[in-house]
Amino acid sequence: MSSRDEYRVDMHVKVLNERVVERAKSRDVDALVYAPHFVPLPEIRRRAEAFSDDDLLVVPAREVFTGTWRNRKHVLAVGLDDPVPDFITLAGAMAAFQRQDAAVLVPHPEFLNVGIGEDDIRVHADVVDAVETYNPKHLARHNRRAKEIARVTRKPTFASSYAHLARTVGDVWTALDEPVSSTEDLVAAVTSGDLGRVVHLSGRSHRLRCKVEFAHLGWENTWKKFDRLVLSGTEPTHPTADLYGGRFDDVAVY
Repeated sequence: MSSRDEYRVDMHVKVLNERVVERAKSRDVDALVYAPHFVPLPEIRRRAEAFSDDDLLVVPAREVFTGTWRNRKHVLAVGLDDPVPDFITLAGAMAAFQRQDAAVLVPHPEFLNVGIGEDDIRVHADVVDAVETYNPKHLARHNRRAKEIARVTRKPTFASSYAHLARTVGDVWTALDEPVSSTEDLVAAVTSGDLGRVVHLSGRSHRLRCKVEFAHLGWENTWKKFDRLVLSGTEPTHPTADLYGGRFDDVAVY
């Protein structure tokens, strides 16, 4: 438990290494939710376990890339027992999460062309547990819209650093009143309907890190990168990968 009498969870990071762990601990973060793009669940679990210790819990998760490249929507699932691939329909992903009783979170809602919208949340209201209302890659208008979406859909809120760069880890967190000691505990906290408080740093340094994270989007969303990694069908989280045993062929979009 942090010195401020709250349990701090950075609910979504993309990077995990010694520098990330050091940064998290220096910011009094108690837990990280680690969900890198295009990495199979077994590998995420191995890395999360390797970097967890008595001072920092690393929870494995998957941000599943649903839909096509031009019409994609990301969904964050915590507590999966079985792997779920990218490049499947949103409905297919939601059904898989529901079968596994996973905690389902909406990161960066309606952000650019990668966020789930208000209508999607209403359609899948029985599966979605919480909506992100602060993200460093957001501009101010995106955070305002995210708060409105959470309000009108009556969903609990959360926040994360969404760190693709180590320096952003711990800039944002969800403050829980009670500590969690496992993935199962965090799933219970998320699905309880009373997730916690959204907290973030402020000031010039934080705003600068937010701008750097936003600029990073230009590289990670290039068509060349996507074509090389995904449309070749060799990506390890592609539905045709051996890991999924053909179970998602009927909902695959590529």
